[in-house]
Amino acid sequence: MEHISEQYVMTFGSEVSKCLLCLDPPCTKACPQHTDTGKVLRSLYFRNYIGAVKNLDCDCTYCNSPCEQACLLSESTFPVDIREVFMQVKQAAPSLPENKLDQVDLTAEICGIKLENPFLLSSSVVSSSYDMCKRAFEAGWAGASFKTICSFPQHETSPRFSAISHHSNAFCGFKNIEQLSDHSVEENMEIFEKLREEFPTKVIVASIMGQNEQEWTELAAKCEKAGASVIECNFSCPNMEDDDLGITIGQSPELVERFTRAAKRGTSLPVLAKLTPNITDMVPIALGAKRGGADGISAINTINSITGVDIDTLVAEPAVQGKSIIGGYSGNAVKPIALRFISDLTRCTELENMHISGMGGIETWRDALEFILLGAGSLQVTTAVMQYGYRIIEDLIEGLEEYMKSKGISSIHDLIGSAAGTIVDHRSIERDTILYPVFNYDLCIGCGRCYISCMDGGHQAIKIDPETRTPILVGSKCVGCHLCRLVCTTKAIGTSKKVVKK
Repeated sequence: MEHISEQYVMTFGSEVSKCLLCLDPPCTKACPQHTDTGKVLRSLYFRNYIGAVKNLDCDCTYCNSPCEQACLLSESTFPVDIREVFMQVKQAAPSLPENKLDQVDLTAEICGIKLENPFLLSSSVVSSSYDMCKRAFEAGWAGASFKTICSFPQHETSPRFSAISHHSNAFCGFKNIEQLSDHSVEENMEIFEKLREEFPTKVIVASIMGQNEQEWTELAAKCEKAGASVIECNFSCPNMEDDDLGITIGQSPELVERFTRAAKRGTSLPVLAKLTPNITDMVPIALGAKRGGADGISAINTINSITGVDIDTLVAEPAVQGKSIIGGYSGNAVKPIALRFISDLTRCTELENMHISGMGGIETWRDALEFILLGAGSLQVTTAVMQYGYRIIEDLIEGLEEYMKSKGISSIHDLIGSAAGTIVDHRSIERDTILYPVFNYDLCIGCGRCYISCMDGGHQAIKIDPETRTPILVGSKCVGCHLCRLVCTTKAIGTSKKVVKK
C-alpha cells in the first residue's frame, strides 16, 4: 500500500532521493513558515508519506523557496526542488486513505518479553557501547542486541567496510569485515547493569559467542546476572579469525544444538539462535537449535561476499595493505534473501511455536512490515542505522502505525505471518491464465523502455506507434510476464483481467 498514488511517487521520488538528510538541515532553518522541512523530506525519503503530510504545515504557493537557496547541494550542483515536491505532496494528500482506527498497539514481544515496538538494533557496531544504546533508547528504539560479547581478544583491521551505492550514494549493499565487541566481558557487564538501571522498560539482548561449552554457559549466566532480557547465540559471524567459531558452527545442526544447550544451562532467560544464510537450507539448522532448547531464531546474519575490485589497484575492497578477505554483506540488497529464509522458518510446522526475530535489509517501515507479514515477531536493524542514524526509528514507527490505522488493524500481533500462507511450492502455483498489461497513455511519455525490454528480453509483444511514439500491445505474442511494467519509468502500465490461456 503506497498511501499516495504511483504517479506522484514517481514525480517527486527521484527528487527526494537527492536529499542529503543533513544533520542540522539548513532548509528547515530557512523556512519562513517554520516547517520542519528536513523532517518532511526525510519522511518522504523513507516512504512515510502520511507522516510527511502531517508535518507539511506550510503553503508553498507564493513562496520564493528560501529553503532551496539554503540547500547544501546548491553550492555544488542543483538543490532539491523542495517547493515542487511539497506542492506535489499537497496535491496527492486527498488520495490518502482515511483512518479506520484512531489508535493502534505497536507493542511486540520476544518469547514473552515485552517490547514497546518491534524495532531493535541488531548486534553490531551500532549497539556497541553504553552511550550508543542510550541515545538509541532515547530516540525510541525498543531494545538492542548488544555487539557480540566474547572472552577472547579481537584483532580488527582498517579499513573494514565497503559498499555498493545507488547514484545518490545511498548504500544498496554493504560489506563489513568487522569482528566482535572489543570491550572485556567485565566492561560489557557494567554497561548492561547501567542500561538496565536507567532504561528498565527497554529490552537488552545479549549476543554471546563462546569457544567451548563452558564459555557459552558462563557468558549466558553473566549476562543474565548483569540485567540482560534475552540471550542471543551468535552462530553466524562470517569474519572470525578462528575457523571453529561463528559461521562454522552455524552451518552444522549438531554444533548449533550442542552450543545452544550449553547456553541454556547458564540461564533462565529466553535464548535465540542467530543463524547464517550461508547455507542452502536454514530449517535443519533451526531444528538443531530447537533440539538444544532455543526459544527462537534470529535471521539472517550477513552473506559472504566480495563487493568489488578496485580497477586501478587491482585489489578487492576493502583493501588492507594490498589484501582483502571475504566479508559479510548486508543492506537493502539482501532483503529478498532474508525474506526467503524467514518464510522457510515460518512455514516449517516443527518450528511453529518458536519466535523469529527478523533482520536483513530493513530500511523503511514497508521493509519491516514485509518481515512481519512473513512471520517475524520482532525486527533488528543495523546497516540503515549506520548510514542514516538512530533517527530512522521515527519513520519506522510512524509509517507502520499509520498503515495499521488505515487498514483497521489494532495490534501488531494480528499482522504476524499474515502473508506466510501465500508462499507455496512450484507445483501449487496457478499456470493456466494470462494477465495482460494495459497502457495508460495519459501517463506514458513515449520513452520506449517497455519496447526495448520486450524486444530484447521478452517476447516481442510490443510495437511503437511511429507518430505518437506510444506502445501498442501485440496480444498474440504477449505471455503476461510483466517485464514492461517493471521497467516503465512513469508507472504507465497497469493490468487487465485474467484470461484463460488458449
